[in-house]
Amino acid sequence: MDQAARLRELVREKESGARVLAVVSGKGGVGKTNLTVNLGLVLAKWGYKVLIFDADLGLGNVDILLGLVPRWDLRQVINGEKSLAEIIIRGPAGLQLIPGASGLQELADLDSFRQEKLLQELESLATRQDFVLLDAGAGISRKILSFALAAGEVLVVTTPEPTALTDAYGLIKILARLGTKNYLIVNRVASETEGREAAQRLQQAVRRFLHLDLPLLGFIAEDRAVGQAVHRQQPFVLSASGVKAALDVEAIARKLLGRAASESKAGSDFFQKLGRLFGRRKGDF
Repeated sequence: MDQAARLRELVREKESGARVLAVVSGKGGVGKTNLTVNLGLVLAKWGYKVLIFDADLGLGNVDILLGLVPRWDLRQVINGEKSLAEIIIRGPAGLQLIPGASGLQELADLDSFRQEKLLQELESLATRQDFVLLDAGAGISRKILSFALAAGEVLVVTTPEPTALTDAYGLIKILARLGTKNYLIVNRVASETEGREAAQRLQQAVRRFLHLDLPLLGFIAEDRAVGQAVHRQQPFVLSASGVKAALDVEAIARKLLGRAASESKAGSDFFQKLGRLFGRRKGDF
């Protein structure tokens, strides 16, 4: 806890506004949303103010993993029935959540007045946070890339399976053209050896063909406790805090906090970029 406190002060001293991170994956089913929830909870337990924005287009389920039942979601905000502040729900350890919905797909179709109003609300909420985590979905759709580019810092989640690694490389290839700062997390590894080998294969491909480094934040062990926690709708860093997977997420959080503040993007920069990006034409990516 002393180490976490020192890291927390370092982040607050060197950064202005919330640190915004997009969590993405090349394909679905690799545990991206579960990581977002549990990483957010670790940071919240350590005293950070954390807001999760469920931006998984049409497939938002962060609330389910937290065992929460939102009364309202982004549909009501986009329809002008509620403000963002009115739909936020509070989870364990003070974690805050903006519940997603299929209505998020309509964000690009908002008129300029409503779009600006929504972004201003989101920016106002983020000024009171230390971290904003965007569960930005799987694949390479324009919306996912928009969130990733606006955030600047991107956590790419994969598993050791060849298909997952191939799809992760395809996503990183596009992100490299956009100039984002990308980190790698390998989930559901049977052993550290398997995780390290999978990471090295992907890192070598990125270095050879894209001429970029892909920093590894860590591995998360395959653990029965994770699946059991999902079925109970209880985040595993809370319900099974001593298991290997929970300790792995804590190690990833510490490594993320230790990254230089210069590599992160301030919240205001994120919202300015996001406003511009949602106005882009379909062929811009």
